[in-house]
Amino acid sequence: MNDWANAAFSATVLTVFLGPYLTDIAKKAADAHGDVHPFAIPVKAGSFFPYTVSFSVLISVAVMLLAGAAADRTGRHKTLLGTFAYVGAAATLGMFFLGGSHYLLGGGLLVVANICYAVSAALANSFLPGLAAPDDRDAVSSKGWAFGYGGGGLLLIVNLGLFLGHSALGLSSGTAVRLCLASAGAWWATFTLFPMLRLPQRPATAPVARPVDEHAGGTLRELVGTLRSMRRYPLTLLFLIAFLCYNDGIQTVISQASLYGSQELGMSQTTLIAGVLLVQIVAIGGALLLGRIARRYGAKKTILGSLVAWVVTLAFGYVMPGHQPVWFYALAAAIGLVLGGSQALSRSLFSHLIPAGHEAEYFSLYKISDRGTSWMGPLVFGLAYQLTGSYRIAIISLLVFFAIGFLLLLRVPVRRAIEAVGNPVPSIS
Repeated sequence: MNDWANAAFSATVLTVFLGPYLTDIAKKAADAHGDVHPFAIPVKAGSFFPYTVSFSVLISVAVMLLAGAAADRTGRHKTLLGTFAYVGAAATLGMFFLGGSHYLLGGGLLVVANICYAVSAALANSFLPGLAAPDDRDAVSSKGWAFGYGGGGLLLIVNLGLFLGHSALGLSSGTAVRLCLASAGAWWATFTLFPMLRLPQRPATAPVARPVDEHAGGTLRELVGTLRSMRRYPLTLLFLIAFLCYNDGIQTVISQASLYGSQELGMSQTTLIAGVLLVQIVAIGGALLLGRIARRYGAKKTILGSLVAWVVTLAFGYVMPGHQPVWFYALAAAIGLVLGGSQALSRSLFSHLIPAGHEAEYFSLYKISDRGTSWMGPLVFGLAYQLTGSYRIAIISLLVFFAIGFLLLLRVPVRRAIEAVGNPVPSIS
């Protein structure tokens, strides 16, 4: 249900509406050269959104690590999860007030919402090892992602109806977009109530007899300890680096898809919404399908196969013609087929590689590049456009992330990595 709740932000805000809308706002504020000047730094209006996503992640890295260390140390995983979820939902609701040339307001709200989204999702992921046995985690994680795409897709259906019917409702297209953005915040806040009511409190890492230092100094010491402890688990670290690489590519495709579709392929807002809705629907089946494949072949082999499919999909997106919605829908279906499964299985596989009692801290490191919070990909995407003026060059530049991630994951001996952290090995690994 937590995936069901926060998927609205990922689908409606990051993937569909905010990229094109914030880019249009930035273009209205641009000078004669097409530049805006946040903090006196010249930036192409078309690069403002990906740069803002990248900037939000640079901040969220530190916030996630500190929040994860605090959660494991104090046992307040659920309290922190709810706090960040509701602050993020409030920032998303505030996007209703975007308009005119106020691109800095949009950027600020995006930074706050994306940080809170990342932290709350990382804390939710840390519950997985305690809720599912080793042999069940691939299936549970896949079903969670399926629920997420179901929730995000359902809200997109409502928003598609709102956007298509805005004239009949007496609304401008801009007002309709702002209502859609705000609806994601309302959805996120409403359905977060379910995990808040039902998730169990988790024990703190520190023994009961030992006083818990809840101040920043204690949390920072825990954080430094987490980073040092990873040196004792080099195979876990290798998987994490591989994930950071290939998932950077995945998340950049997700967060920049609507920008690529509108600016390079000439797709209308209606086509973009329908395409992302198709991704959501196909991804439900894709997550469940790859979960079943993993039962027979293991999570690692299934993820490697999905990365090959991602490379083929990205190449197709580079050569596909513009102004032809049928090809855009085909691209959306291909993305949906491999999207949910590759992410769900990565989450469940990583849960096996974490030493007991440090789930939130390690999942905070994992979350740095998860579900639209990557920073290297958007930065490369934005730089490629800044230097070439072509979104096609920007999208094909992401191939390097999938290639490096594939090669690194290939080198991870999963069974030995699980045994190294002292966890039980699933029957198929």
